[in-house]
Amino acid sequence: MPRSTLTGTRIRERRTVLGLRQAELARSVGISPSYLNLIEHNRRRIGGKLLVDLARLLEVEASALTEGAEAALLESLRDAAIGQVAALREVPRIEEFVGRFPGWAQLLADRHQRVAELERTVELLTDRMTHDPFLSASLHEVLSTVTAIRSTASILAETSDIDPEWQDRFHRNMYDESQRLAEGAQALVAYLDDSGGEAQVRSSPQEEVEAFLSAQGFHVAALERSLPPRIETLISASPELSSSPARDLARRHLERYLRDAKRMPLEAFAKAATAARMDPGVLAQQFGVDLGAVFRRLASLPEGRTDHPVGLVICDGSGTLTFRKPIEGVALPRFGAACPLWPLYQALSRPMAPMRAVIELSGRTPRSFLTYAICQPVQMAEFGGPQILEASMLFMPDTEATPEADVSPVGTSCRICARRECAARREPSILADGF
Repeated sequence: MPRSTLTGTRIRERRTVLGLRQAELARSVGISPSYLNLIEHNRRRIGGKLLVDLARLLEVEASALTEGAEAALLESLRDAAIGQVAALREVPRIEEFVGRFPGWAQLLADRHQRVAELERTVELLTDRMTHDPFLSASLHEVLSTVTAIRSTASILAETSDIDPEWQDRFHRNMYDESQRLAEGAQALVAYLDDSGGEAQVRSSPQEEVEAFLSAQGFHVAALERSLPPRIETLISASPELSSSPARDLARRHLERYLRDAKRMPLEAFAKAATAARMDPGVLAQQFGVDLGAVFRRLASLPEGRTDHPVGLVICDGSGTLTFRKPIEGVALPRFGAACPLWPLYQALSRPMAPMRAVIELSGRTPRSFLTYAICQPVQMAEFGGPQILEASMLFMPDTEATPEADVSPVGTSCRICARRECAARREPSILADGF
């Protein structure tokens, strides 16, 4: 029996479009007009031969009547009900609500989506206000200038017998500081205005490189050719790489990308990844490479060449994220450290020990992801020299419905994680009361 009670609504709409009378359609499928009326008003569910016969006479596929465009609307309303005790009791009747009041249902779904977007904006702005070095320096400069103007004004206002020469100097200082304040404020406003989205905010060389890679879907097609162009040519033609440090970082990334592409050719690797069900361990053995290289190669596959989206984060020995490729449902912090419970950080304490874990990210709608993590030396160090380590974590949607007992709850970062009782928490969350 079809799951959705909206089938009747779709039957009625399709019949009206074709100009068929209710009695005529009912007679054609061998049922009474009154029974068809009950079906069309979502008071009877149908399936099997009757559904197939109706679909044939209405000149559509049966699936178009049982699924339709309301599937996304229903899913959005179910998401909106999460965490709301009263609404959860009404979830079994959600399809009836959509069928009877489609306009109100769409309004609620739109509001839910808008709230989710605003919550994400708050997370981004909070992260940025806390860690953005350019913003912090600019605000400090503005405050310093205001303090200087206030001090000068105080002297002029409270001292009646100032020498004319000194008075002129004070006035000149106030004028210069005012100019400086105006220029600083204008620059700050321009910086904020130009940063409407996360992808547009580039206050570090690393973010310029990420913007460059994001523009290509993290897949550098030019380097996949048998005769790839010079890396310098790609860098010079990229408007996202505006600074010299960013170009240096991009050069190092592209050189490693090219090495990975040569060791794991695109076509062969994509086919092998599908056959191995995206298992990095199997692929590492098949191509004779380390797990970190497989992680990077999986994350660089173009859209459509993987069974599901693949994300990747890389950090150095300090825990600082040095590479971020996000996927839907995983919000990666732009500045500072991520959740200390991530397998990425656990791998740092166990070099060369591969880890596999399923994590559940906190949020209004918690989602589970399958992760693979490994920590490896990035280069051979001299005997007695420092050990330079790099940890990588690959993540993708958990499609195997892992039992809840085997799922580890984590967050994005403490500042925006709602799990109040977490033993690893560093600071309270600004969103703790929002879930």
